[in-house]
Amino acid sequence: MKLKKQVTVCGGAIFCVAVFSLYLMLDRVQHDPARRQNGGNFPRSQISVLQNRIEQLEQLLEENHQIISHIKDSVLELTDTGAISPSGHLPFRSANGSWVLPFDGRPTFLSVKPLDCQFALGRRSQTDLQMLDVYSLLNFDNVDGGVWKQGFEITYEPNEWDDEPLQVFVVPHSHNDPGWIKTFDKYYNDQTQHILNNMVTKMAEDPRRKFIWSEISYFAKWWESADVHKQEVMRKLILSGQLEMVTGGWVMTDEANAHYFAMIDQLIEGHQWLERNLGVTPRSGWAVDPFGHSATMPYLLKRANISSMLIQRVHYSIKKHFAATRSLEFMWRQAWDIESSTDMFCHMMPFYSYDVPHTCGPDPKICCQFDFKRLPGSRVNCPWKVPPRAINDANVAERAGVLLDQYRKKSKLFRSKVLLVPLGDDFRYDKALEWDQQYLNYQKLFDYMNSHPEMHVKAQFATLSDYFDAVYKANGVTSGARPPDYPVLSGDFFAYADREDHYWSGYYTSRPFYKNLDRILESHLRGAEILYSLAVAHARHAGVEGRYPVSDYSLLTDARRNIGLFQHHDAITGTAKEAVVIDYGNRLLRSLVGLKRVIINAAHFLIIKNKDIYRFYQTEPFLETDDRRATQDSLPQRTLIELESSPRYLVLFNPVEQERLCLVTVLVNSARVRVLTEDGQTLPVQLSAQWMSATEMSGEVYQASFMARLPALGLAVFHLYDSADSPMTLRSETLLRVPGRGQSIRGLDPLPVRSQTVDGQPFYIQTQSLTLGFSGATGLLESIRRKDDPQEVRVQIQFLTYGTRPSKDKSGAYLFLPDGNAKPYSQRETPIVRVVEGPLFAEVVAHYQHFQQTVRIHNVPGVDGLSLDITTMVDIRDQNNKELAMRFVTDIQSGDTFYTDLNGFQIQPRRYFQKLPLQANFYPMPSTAYIQDSQYRLTLHTAQALGVTSLASGQLEVILDRRLMQDDNRGLGQGLKDNKRTANRFRLLLERRSNSAKPVDSRPVSFPSLLSHMTSTILNHEVLALPVLPRKHGVPPMRTFAPLAGTLPCDFHLLNLRSIQSPQDAHSPSPYMALLLHRLGLDCGLEPQNPGFNCTTTQGQLSVSGLFRGLDLQLLQPMSLSLMHSQPPLSNDSSVSLDPMEISAYKLKLC
Repeated sequence: MKLKKQVTVCGGAIFCVAVFSLYLMLDRVQHDPARRQNGGNFPRSQISVLQNRIEQLEQLLEENHQIISHIKDSVLELTDTGAISPSGHLPFRSANGSWVLPFDGRPTFLSVKPLDCQFALGRRSQTDLQMLDVYSLLNFDNVDGGVWKQGFEITYEPNEWDDEPLQVFVVPHSHNDPGWIKTFDKYYNDQTQHILNNMVTKMAEDPRRKFIWSEISYFAKWWESADVHKQEVMRKLILSGQLEMVTGGWVMTDEANAHYFAMIDQLIEGHQWLERNLGVTPRSGWAVDPFGHSATMPYLLKRANISSMLIQRVHYSIKKHFAATRSLEFMWRQAWDIESSTDMFCHMMPFYSYDVPHTCGPDPKICCQFDFKRLPGSRVNCPWKVPPRAINDANVAERAGVLLDQYRKKSKLFRSKVLLVPLGDDFRYDKALEWDQQYLNYQKLFDYMNSHPEMHVKAQFATLSDYFDAVYKANGVTSGARPPDYPVLSGDFFAYADREDHYWSGYYTSRPFYKNLDRILESHLRGAEILYSLAVAHARHAGVEGRYPVSDYSLLTDARRNIGLFQHHDAITGTAKEAVVIDYGNRLLRSLVGLKRVIINAAHFLIIKNKDIYRFYQTEPFLETDDRRATQDSLPQRTLIELESSPRYLVLFNPVEQERLCLVTVLVNSARVRVLTEDGQTLPVQLSAQWMSATEMSGEVYQASFMARLPALGLAVFHLYDSADSPMTLRSETLLRVPGRGQSIRGLDPLPVRSQTVDGQPFYIQTQSLTLGFSGATGLLESIRRKDDPQEVRVQIQFLTYGTRPSKDKSGAYLFLPDGNAKPYSQRETPIVRVVEGPLFAEVVAHYQHFQQTVRIHNVPGVDGLSLDITTMVDIRDQNNKELAMRFVTDIQSGDTFYTDLNGFQIQPRRYFQKLPLQANFYPMPSTAYIQDSQYRLTLHTAQALGVTSLASGQLEVILDRRLMQDDNRGLGQGLKDNKRTANRFRLLLERRSNSAKPVDSRPVSFPSLLSHMTSTILNHEVLALPVLPRKHGVPPMRTFAPLAGTLPCDFHLLNLRSIQSPQDAHSPSPYMALLLHRLGLDCGLEPQNPGFNCTTTQGQLSVSGLFRGLDLQLLQPMSLSLMHSQPPLSNDSSVSLDPMEISAYKLKLC
């Protein structure tokens, strides 16, 4: 009877919503001048006006219909499953055995406007070079090309430059790795400071000398210790154009494993430093050492107002093909771009390396003779056994002729008669002698060439932008514009091979512990930035800024710089020496501790109800952190909440920009735990054991899990008690599946444990949304069935191992050189498998010798309950030359196509090529990979960058960790032997296509679904559970902090809300903050699921003025991505508009 009443009430609510919505629609159509204006600027005839209004009404009716149908579905879903529990409060088991939770009385809806789905389906502009097609075309053979071993013989006619002389731009540079063989500080002390000190002296000797510098992390360190005179000379060199800052990021970022949040953040940090200290805005990008190149990079540089870029490490077969077709310079366009707005002019260096032997022309034996650091007597020599000769009057004619021949041959690979010749290498120009050797000898060569018109050449020292400017001028186009007939390219440049079958696909996984730690830091940095910006703005608004610890800004700066440093292409890649890795780890841990402090200090201020009584004491924190790490290489230990009969308070922080309905688990010291919401409502709790080993549980610590609804970017307060009366606390049911009868399994009161001997029969766990099947023999996943799908889908997890080749070339930190196909992982003992079931979650934990896998499903409506939460704890420290892989085997007919993300920003379709070796078919997976057919899509979301492939139809395979005992001859001089116990975290999402008859698109573009985007977000931005510390005088009243007045459209991702540094004081913020927004590209062809919160899209429109509750918007100014270039401010009541995939930055002032 009660159930019927509740359904009637819900039905009545739907009817009321429908009627009220129709009323509002009619009212809007009649009174909204903006809508009338959009409808065609007041047509002359009244009929047209009426027609427009009717069309608008139809559109609104359609939107309303979608909302109502979603609400109706929500209610029906609840009544079908009996989700309105008979008691009205307690969870209960339904007829099919799944647990049903009390309905929280808040139906939610998903309303994606049809126009917001069109982007994924729309036509794309044509490109001349699509990298997937290039891969299909090439043979990837390795034919000996003569002096240019990986290329071909280059010839020319002597008179080709008679009409238009060759312009040669020699660009001196020094590649300074912020950590690799030595730590950042040791490199700085030993080499980098001397390079910059010599630069000040030597560049001033001759205004014709030029140089480029890239790594701002080093430059900033030098600047801070340089005296005023040196700073002034350096500033003059930059302003006169002798020294150019290229790219201008904190580091030269890795492009395979780095997440776009961190790529942008390190670019902002570098650019903001340059603007503040030098007033310089970089114009050109320079990336000579990242191991393969991502299409995300040209987009980010374009958004930062950089007009041209250079790349170097590209597969030698692709370089050869591009050289043969004179396609080494191209417009790099995003695959999803409908027109050409993302085009970036890109120069690809044609030869093996960026060192001097491989930059003057095709013959390294000759080019090495023009690296004057290698003059006889130097510690560096030429491997080709012909040393350089100092230039003098007797040999200058012959030497200039030999060098010009190389210049001419190299120029034949390009479309213009303008030539770029880099002159440098790692940590070059650290001695004053080298400055003299290079600059004086080259100047003699240039003077000779330039004074002999019959040579038809003009040679000079130059910066990178000098070169690009000359190319644009020669082609008669403006800076950054497409020169006539230059090709347009889309796609990326992974995987990289520098010779033979040596593919650099190992570093996609190397040192996964730190790849995971990096992402935890990124989430904390984003959360800390947002809370700090909001706390300072609210403190100003309340007039208590003086009491707030504004000095926490220096902790943010420290974290930005340490995370920025870790994006370096020898840091996050896992390719540095062990001592350097420890240094990176210590920096990251220091920043993690600092960020947790920023978060708890901001949360303290924001959660206090009465700001007048707010006081901050450094020595008396109000909140505890959620966890602690003992050392930089240890896993976190969660904070234990010690319960009493008086309440302990818990503050939950949701770093996601949407309301969140999710499962939260905390550690408590009592099984009699009771959890209440802020307004006193008791919540169902699932009580589970804290396991010390596969078979032993703790007697003092318990896991308490409860479902929480949290405001977007907000803080919510919960009360925890030790209470004898806790009827809503339900115990987990635990079954241990053990190999034999010999093992004694003992539960501890009040958590009983059953045990049974392993058999081969499959077993199942289920929630209201999912049923999972597991192998009785292995305890690993076998199948997934969604509640709305009668079909059980085979999704089998297997573990495998790769060895390395027996020959001299073996796998190492960079290279993956397996000894053939993977072999199934095996161990003698049958694994112990733990099955835990309860009202809020169910999980299966399989204990193997080298890994422990937990597959958990949450019985929560919405995003949190629609995917599998998978944690694989890996420890291969007792293995030699082994790599552990996890493979998903399914019946999905994916063929040879699979999809991986680039930097968490976009999806790149991939193809398995049989003509390539196994290791060439692996790609980076920073956040997402999927396979699909006309019925299903299976997406693996990851919380750390790892290498991924699909070696057969229906398969997806991830390398989890690699332990390698030797160096792979790429300069590191070490293997990978410092493995840690590592938690690899994933979410596995199975989705069904809306129309199974629809064929899968074969175009070079693909997008995740909205649910997939949200799943990735909740995986990468976990809720932080912050216990309030007990206080002698009691805890002051607290209340939920919900910073957003409205809801953000659910295809918007709030990338950051970053406080901008004060111009006067580097340790405190200005009144301004940077709002970074990303509008997601969506594939709407997968069946929509109820996300658990109200989700609507707005065709890219967002009103910023009404976004932040309790704060007034005083400035809204569009900016370039790194905040260096501004547009005129918008009126404060303006809406901003973003296209799908667009990332935009705005300067805000909130008071």
